[in-house]
Amino acid sequence: MSTSKKAILNELFDAVVEGDVQSARKLAEQAVEQGFSANVALEKMMDAMRAVDAKYIRKEYFTVDVAAASTAMREAFRVLEPHLEVKPVNMVGKVVIGSLKGNIQGLGKDIVAAALKSAGFQVVDLGVNVSPETFVTAAEREKAQVIAVSVSVDETVPFLKGLVDILNKKKLSSKIKTVIGGRAVSEHACKEYGINAYARDAWDCVKKVRELLNR
Repeated sequence: MSTSKKAILNELFDAVVEGDVQSARKLAEQAVEQGFSANVALEKMMDAMRAVDAKYIRKEYFTVDVAAASTAMREAFRVLEPHLEVKPVNMVGKVVIGSLKGNIQGLGKDIVAAALKSAGFQVVDLGVNVSPETFVTAAEREKAQVIAVSVSVDETVPFLKGLVDILNKKKLSSKIKTVIGGRAVSEHACKEYGINAYARDAWDCVKKVRELLNR
């Protein structure tokens, strides 16, 4: 990679961390104009959001700082999304994704959706504040094999029980698999609520979805 491309990627990283919306969008546009991989730029922005999360955990950043970084990434992502390279996969898979009821932050979900699309999966994005019933109804309607749920608010984690209960009641749990991710969940929540898989981040979600489809 040339020095100028590295410089743009590093500046994009900084713009996201600093929550500089205008710079992030401009740098994403430069990346596209110069013809280098939107996937690489997206990975750089994901690194930036991990840095933001680390700052938040260390109490160097507050909620307002995280929101600013999220907005910067969202704007840059809008520029990059049409240019993401779809990598061929050896199976057809459709994923319904959304942020669980009570979760109104959609950035993590957006990143995961982008990663799944770039891996070649069909993705139906239900947005934020999605009820368990809506997840299941959409998965049935779309003939999706996987429901991916983003959970960033601790108090909303118990809604996962409703999701699993509906799938079981409709005898769909063998046809439609579930994967969760986000700040409020872990392997423990996955086991507690009978979810099929837990993903640490977007690229881990791609791996877990592939594994679920291969079962």
